[in-house]
Amino acid sequence: MKENLDSLTPTEFIALVNQTLEYAYSSVLIKGEVASYKVNQGKWVFFDLKDENSSVSCFMPVWSLRMPIEDGMMVVARGLPKVINSGRFSFTVNTLMPVGDGGLKKAFELLKKKLGAEGLFDEARKRPIPKDLTKLGVITSTGAAGYADFVKILNARWGGIEVQVAHTQVQGMDAPDQMIRALKYFNEKREVQAIAMIRGGGSADDLACFNDEKLVRAIAASGIPVITGIGHEVDESLADLVADMRASTPSNVAELLTRDRVEEKKKLEKSINRTKQAVIQNIEQAARVNREKMMRISESILTKYIDPTLNATNQKTQKCFERMNSELKVLMNAIEQKMKVLKALDPMQVLNRGYAIISGRIAVGEKISIILSQQVLEATINNIKERKKNE
Repeated sequence: MKENLDSLTPTEFIALVNQTLEYAYSSVLIKGEVASYKVNQGKWVFFDLKDENSSVSCFMPVWSLRMPIEDGMMVVARGLPKVINSGRFSFTVNTLMPVGDGGLKKAFELLKKKLGAEGLFDEARKRPIPKDLTKLGVITSTGAAGYADFVKILNARWGGIEVQVAHTQVQGMDAPDQMIRALKYFNEKREVQAIAMIRGGGSADDLACFNDEKLVRAIAASGIPVITGIGHEVDESLADLVADMRASTPSNVAELLTRDRVEEKKKLEKSINRTKQAVIQNIEQAARVNREKMMRISESILTKYIDPTLNATNQKTQKCFERMNSELKVLMNAIEQKMKVLKALDPMQVLNRGYAIISGRIAVGEKISIILSQQVLEATINNIKERKKNE
């Protein structure tokens, strides 16, 4: 028999198969139940993913494991199929996430216990969010309803905050790394006073990315205070537990970071009334004191000196009263002018006159939000036309 000169060595064959697999299946998602889970030398994780009929051997570095797993948990693994040098088939996992209520809850509790023991959730390490914010970083998906609610509430209240938004995914396997990069960006730039991480409601699977260990540690390591508003009030994530402040929803984040315009107006009115009453009481008290002094003087001096002294004192009292009343009028006029300025600055007055507030990136194809006095419109920019000077 003639020798086949084109034959492959086992090493060449395995390399060829792996090259073919990598080309055909550069990234594969497998959902299954974890079995035979073990960690080797503190560096490598080995386990099987199985269903009722089949089982796939899996391998991954321990540092790539972002959430704890154990036998019996349902997970979704993303990775590459590969034939190792021994000739056995293996699935090299680069990202793994628990799925289903049971698996998610178990992974949550295991990681919560681990990080809690390290002190990451201790109240003592948390910092207050600065009052009177002027610059805020926001990590979210700008197309989500939760972000629209956040912007609406922010604009309806006191306002005055410059918002820088880092658009990221807020669910799925890629979301944690994107949010980590956004945290790193804000910390490197140091242009904001606080960071808000927000996402509207969703299923347990949708919110699972906020239980990612690397994301939780990145929030804890942030040099800028972080406030979270994830899901609904009943939802709890490890990102919420490690954040410096937790809000129940994205809208609640806006409420906690800004003052209520109506409440501030009421406080100012109360302060004005208290000042007015205090001034009047002081004037009345001064008048009473002067009258009492005059009565005591009248009992201790001769009658012929009473009238001149009384008249002089009354004149001084009258001048004092007139001077204080004049100062009170000046103070009230100044307060009224400030109230007029506050009213003129009220964005709702501008909206009620038919104007609108537009937010979003101005570019063809981009989605923008148009806030009217009673409505919020979502629109897409189809055309941009330069305005002429005489228009």
